[in-house]
Amino acid sequence: MRIINNDRLEPLFDTAATRAIEHAAQATLPHHALMARAGLAVARLAQALAPHARCIWVACGPGNNGGDGLVAAMHLHAWARQSGSALRVVVTHAADPARLPPDARQALVAAQVAGVAFHSSPPDEADLAIDALLGIGAIRPLRGPLAAWLARLRTSAAPVLCVDLPSGLHADTGGLTAIEHDGNDPAVAMRPGPRHTLSLLTLKPGLFTGQGRDASGQIWFDDLGAMPAADVPVTALLAGRAAHAGAKASMPHASHKGSFGDVVVVGGQGVATNGAGMTGAAVLAARAALHAGAGRVFAGLLEAGSQSETTWDPVCPELMFRRPETGLDTALLRRASVVCGCGGGAAVAAMLPRLLSSATRLVLDADALNAIAQDANLQAQLTHRQRRGWITVLTPHPLEAARLLGTDAAQVMIDRLQAAQTIAAQFGAICVLKGSGTVIAAPNETTRINPTGNAALATAGTGDVLAGMIGSALARPVSSSGAALDRVASAVFQHGWLADHWGDSEESKTGHRALVAGELALRARPVG
Repeated sequence: MRIINNDRLEPLFDTAATRAIEHAAQATLPHHALMARAGLAVARLAQALAPHARCIWVACGPGNNGGDGLVAAMHLHAWARQSGSALRVVVTHAADPARLPPDARQALVAAQVAGVAFHSSPPDEADLAIDALLGIGAIRPLRGPLAAWLARLRTSAAPVLCVDLPSGLHADTGGLTAIEHDGNDPAVAMRPGPRHTLSLLTLKPGLFTGQGRDASGQIWFDDLGAMPAADVPVTALLAGRAAHAGAKASMPHASHKGSFGDVVVVGGQGVATNGAGMTGAAVLAARAALHAGAGRVFAGLLEAGSQSETTWDPVCPELMFRRPETGLDTALLRRASVVCGCGGGAAVAAMLPRLLSSATRLVLDADALNAIAQDANLQAQLTHRQRRGWITVLTPHPLEAARLLGTDAAQVMIDRLQAAQTIAAQFGAICVLKGSGTVIAAPNETTRINPTGNAALATAGTGDVLAGMIGSALARPVSSSGAALDRVASAVFQHGWLADHWGDSEESKTGHRALVAGELALRARPVG
C-alpha cells in the first residue's frame, strides 16, 4: 500500500480493464483470497488513520465492495478485542444475504461468527466511517437505506475512508451520482471533511478528474499483489512529477536568445472594436511565455481603430509589440510558436486563416476556439494541419469544448476523457480540456490526466497564462507529436503546481494572498 502523491507517472485502468485484471488474479489465487487481501488492506489503513478511534462505522452494500468492508470490520473488531481496546465497530449492511456474491456471503458469515455488531442504522457519532456501499459496478439510482447512508457519508464532518472509490463515483469518468438528499448537484452537498480513498487492484481515471478529486480526497493504492498482464490496455496516465523530471533541459553554454525559440501571441482585442477591451489577456499570455523561457516574445494586439496603441509593457519591457496585420511576417510565424485567441474577441476570426496556414506550432485558446466552432472553413483548415505534420494545441474549457463538439457543457462533463479524445481525433490536435483533473489527449497517444491545480485557478486570466506557458514549451523545435505532448503536459503540470504551492513563498506566509493571473505569469519557469 502507498499514498498517491503525484511523484510518478501512474497507469490508470477503466472498469473493463480492472475487471480483466481481477479475473486474471482470481484464476491464480485461492477462493476468497483477493477479497481477504482487500479487506485486510482497508482495515490496516483505517487503523492508521484513526488509531485512537472509539467508534468506527462500516457501511456495507450488497456487492463485493460491501464484502471488502465486512472483512475489514472483522479485522478491526478482532484487533480491538485482542488489545483490550474500547473500540466499537458498527456495521450497517444493506443486502439480502441470499443474493450476495459468493465471496461477500463468505465475508458476511465470517463477520457474524467473529461477533461483529450489525445495526439497522448508523451510530449517532463515529470517529471514522468506512464507505463500502458501492464499487465499480453499474451506477444506478439509489433509494432507501443505501441513499440515506450515502447522504450521511457525503455530508459527514468526520473522516471517511472509501473502499476502492467513493460510492456513486463513476470509475471511468469522475461523474458523481446524485441522490435525493443532494438536490441537483451532489458536489454542493459534500462537506470538506477529511476524505480518503483506498483504490484497490488498479487506479481508476474517475478518481482524478471531474468530481473525483473532491469526492476522493487523499488517494491510497494497493495492487493486492496482482499485476496487470501486458495485453491489458492502459486507459490513461496520471501525469505525475516523474513525467516532467527532465523538463528543465540543460542548454549549451554558447546558447543565444534564438536557441530558446520565439513565441508570438495574437489576441487582446482593443476596446474600440465593440466596446469590450481584452488587451490584458494577450499581455498575460505573453508575460507567461517570457517567464517560461522563450527567447523572444512578440505580442500582436488586435487594437485596430484604437486611438492609442499599446507599444510596451512596463512590467515586462522585454516584450516586443507588433501590429499583427503588418508586423508578423510569414517567416516568423513559421519558426515561432504562435498563441492565438487570448482576449481575441470578434477581431480574432480575421487572423485565423493566415495563422492556420502559416504557423507550424499553434496554440489556440478562448475566442479562437469559438470562431473555429462557428466556421466550417476554419475547421477544415485546422484539420489539414495534421496532414502537414504541424503541431496544434487546443485549450478549451468545458463550454468551449462543447461548442467544438456541437453539444453543451453538461454533456462534456459527463465524460471528460471521451470529450477530449473526440476533439483531438476530430481536429488532429492535442486537446487540453481544462478543469478539475485537466485532460490532455492527442491522436494515437495515451491520454494524460494532470494531477495538479486547485480552485484558486478559478479566476480571470489564468487560462491565458496557461496558453502562454504552453506556447513557450513549444518554442523550440519539437521532434515528434509524442514529444510535443510531453511538453504540453509539463506546462499544464507546472501551471497547477504553482497554484498548489501559491502560499509557499516567504511573502505569502505573512498573510493570505489570493492567486491572481498577473503574478502567476511571473512565476512561470522553463519546461522542455
